[in-house]
Amino acid sequence: MSLRDRLGRLTGEPAIPNQADSPQKAIGELRRKIDEIMSRRERIARPRFAEAWQKAIPLEHVVAGEEIRTQHGNLFVSRNSLKGNDSHGHVHISDFACLNMEATSFLSYPPMTIDLALEDGLFLDTETTGLAGGTGTFPFLIGLGWFDAGSFITCQLFARDFSEEKAMLRYLSDIASDKQFLVTFNGRAYDLNLLATRFILNRFQDTLTAKPHIDLLHPSRRVFAHRLENVRLSTIETNILGVWRNGDVPGFEIPQRYFDWLRVRDGKLLEDVFTHNRMDIISMASLLKHLADLTETCQETGQGQHIDFLKMATLLYERGNPEKAQKMLESLLGSNRLDVAIGARRSLSLMYKKARRWKDAIALWQEIVAINPHDVFAVEELAKFYEHHTRNFGKALEMVRKLLDEARNLSNTERESLEHRLHRLHRYK
Repeated sequence: MSLRDRLGRLTGEPAIPNQADSPQKAIGELRRKIDEIMSRRERIARPRFAEAWQKAIPLEHVVAGEEIRTQHGNLFVSRNSLKGNDSHGHVHISDFACLNMEATSFLSYPPMTIDLALEDGLFLDTETTGLAGGTGTFPFLIGLGWFDAGSFITCQLFARDFSEEKAMLRYLSDIASDKQFLVTFNGRAYDLNLLATRFILNRFQDTLTAKPHIDLLHPSRRVFAHRLENVRLSTIETNILGVWRNGDVPGFEIPQRYFDWLRVRDGKLLEDVFTHNRMDIISMASLLKHLADLTETCQETGQGQHIDFLKMATLLYERGNPEKAQKMLESLLGSNRLDVAIGARRSLSLMYKKARRWKDAIALWQEIVAINPHDVFAVEELAKFYEHHTRNFGKALEMVRKLLDEARNLSNTERESLEHRLHRLHRYK
């Protein structure tokens, strides 16, 4: 069935024999029928939601913002500014701006190598009609943030219906064109992919995905997962940043809030959504500062624990900053937490081993054994050294046998590994 016939069935008009109309006339006829269908839908919908429409509060009455006109249409934009003495959790906005960009560069992957200022960064978070992604998911609210002269600016772009997407994406592109890198929370897997799809569908150039990108989810997972129930941004806010949200709208409710807005145009439905999105943007700035600070100091505070520094040192080493990682681990050797002190020795010894600093590595392994004679890691590393480097098979055999005889809490994997080494050493002897 042709499109003309289908539209005829929807409008109730009798089928018209196909004629050799000009393309312009045919297109005009199709548009007329589509308009008829849409107006019929409007007539049906209005009585159903008439009472709700009458009670609806305009969006601009509950969310500070204005309508912006672009060459691609209109959209709603809400802009706010946080000054230096405004607080967010444990810190002030002025603390956000005191951020070491060299330290910050290692939070991206790969690490950013270009010389950038904090004002070059654009924080980004979206609210969408679903979490599945793909072409059917619509980002109706795009939250942005950036630093400007000591203040933190938040700018939220809102498409009041699907027809305003082009204007919203164009406005986003204009802002992003002045920025050099992005900061998101799970943006690598979700937000940027979604926006790239929307750019393509609207035949716009993607101005985001090529920029250097700090996705805060990945370093947060590496540094905080050991002591948090999960690494959602809301959980990090409460346990790390000291931010408490009162009456925050749950994320799973947000898509339905937008669909309800499309039906009744009540701004109260979206007031909490705008607040939720704005808080996400501000918390990302706070989290970026906190993570960058972890790479600069090992002084324990009420916001963190020494084990956070241990995890950060491992991350820095993997991302190409062995000097900073080594310095951090060395400062943790005297930690009053035994697990941190031993963990620092383990990680540092492997760095020394890779650099063939055998004397330093052996000293750390021996310190671990002195603390815990049944530490499998340290015993195995010493046994490997005696076997492969000094050819002292008897010493290696003695250490492995003693561990197998005395240790009572070995896992099956550890015991099998030690027994395999023991059998090989017996052959050498």
